[in-house]
Amino acid sequence: MLLVASPAMAHHPMGGRTPSNFLEGFLTGLAHPLIGLDHFAFIVAIGLLSAINRQGILIAIAFILSAMMGTGFHILGFSLPGAELFVTGSVLLFGILLVMKDSPNTFTIASLAAIAGVFHGYAYGEAIFGAEMTPLFAYLVGFTAIQVVVVVSMFAVSRTLLQRHEQQKVPASLRSAGLVLCGIGAAFFSSQLIAVILPMKG
Repeated sequence: MLLVASPAMAHHPMGGRTPSNFLEGFLTGLAHPLIGLDHFAFIVAIGLLSAINRQGILIAIAFILSAMMGTGFHILGFSLPGAELFVTGSVLLFGILLVMKDSPNTFTIASLAAIAGVFHGYAYGEAIFGAEMTPLFAYLVGFTAIQVVVVVSMFAVSRTLLQRHEQQKVPASLRSAGLVLCGIGAAFFSSQLIAVILPMKG
């Protein structure tokens, strides 16, 4: 399964067409983090890790702000080689962090989230590159809003589970979620790695 997984590509909610107005920009922003399984899985991981770490909200803030920054880099024309490789690798890494019995401290995870956010944001920028200011602004609002919603939802679910399993630092259900994220990350990362090592000729 790892070898046949299709490469993770920049996801275009409008079929590759650049949004031309506020509504299209906003809807594209809402859709992009959801229709890309690699992006969605990572946002879920951010929410879960935020819930199980002290002052974990810093992890979520670091990711969301850096994702906006990464999109800005793309829009301004900066080149960020290997962005999709880093995106998929981050899913695997954060899945591992969820599974670990003793994960790094909050500051370390927040720093990793910030780095990953730049690459995720850069990938988001592909869907809006070349758009006018109005749809561009709407896109930023849209993808930021949906990421906040997903993170907060996962945070709330995780907090509920933690309250029910006070004797465990990380309940088995969250570790299971980490294993699922590891599988998703491994599949996408391996496909990206193969695409880099053995690029398909057009």
